Amino acid sequence: MTKHVIVVTGASSGFGAMTARQLAQAGHTVYAGMRATEGRNAPAVATAAEFATEHNVDLRSVELDVASDASVKAGIDKIITDAGRLDVIMHNAGHMSFGPAEAFTPEQFAELYDINVLSTQRVNRAALPYMRKQGQGLVVWISSSSTRGGTPPFLSPYFAAKAAMDSLAVSYSTELSRWGIETSIVVPGAFTKGTNHFAHSGSPSDKGVAAEYTEGPYKGVPEQALKGLAALEPIDADPAAVAVEVVRIVDMPFGTRPFRVHIDPSQDGAEVVAAVADRVRIEMYRNIGLQDLLKPVVNN
Repeated sequence: MTKHVIVVTGASSGFGAMTARQLAQAGHTVYAGMRATEGRNAPAVATAAEFATEHNVDLRSVELDVASDASVKAGIDKIITDAGRLDVIMHNAGHMSFGPAEAFTPEQFAELYDINVLSTQRVNRAALPYMRKQGQGLVVWISSSSTRGGTPPFLSPYFAAKAAMDSLAVSYSTELSRWGIETSIVVPGAFTKGTNHFAHSGSPSDKGVAAEYTEGPYKGVPEQALKGLAALEPIDADPAAVAVEVVRIVDMPFGTRPFRVHIDPSQDGAEVVAAVADRVRIEMYRNIGLQDLLKPVVNN
């Protein structure tokens, strides 16, 4: 196994924290990126340090507020200074909101897009120059089955943002392949337990409009939507399966990693729809004579 230097964004909890720990246990040097490492996330930093000591692994925390250009640049620069290289980026940072779409202000939509979509652009612009100079690397994007599968009501801001992020990942894949940088998109299903995604979800600021929905013809819909999602999830669904899959992908030989994988215990059909979309992508590149961009170049 090749030991990689890896940065995981949004690693204070959920998929990010689980994956950072699993990657470190697999023998990699892992930087758990999170904001407010000396403030609200200081306990998460302490927990990561305890884990590293207890398991004798190389897990480090780094200040990385994905909503700040300066913080992202400083965080990536620190990794390069400390480790001398960066081999894997894992785009995991994200936030969810729940409520009627109309009740969210445009500013709230923009904030959600900033965290879920623009954050990846900030990290890429800070990190990719180093990876391109190395001539080899991997970008792992944590997407969502909502981009291709069933979309229950009242989650539209999050769904729209994840769809945008997934689309960006697809476009980046062929723009990085000639630099020797590989892309893998990991698509979790609707895990309603074991992460803080639903527990920490935001709500619309226009409470009046929200009430017109939830006290009017859509009364009971929020409860039914969440209850229905939870019922679709098998009782043994484990969000740690996402971390296990990321480790498997990272440990695969360069050039053999899957473009997209689904971890969806509910099997809502997203995998079938995504397979069609990804096939159309392949055909398009063949038809325009750029099929070589579908595979990363091995740069020696």
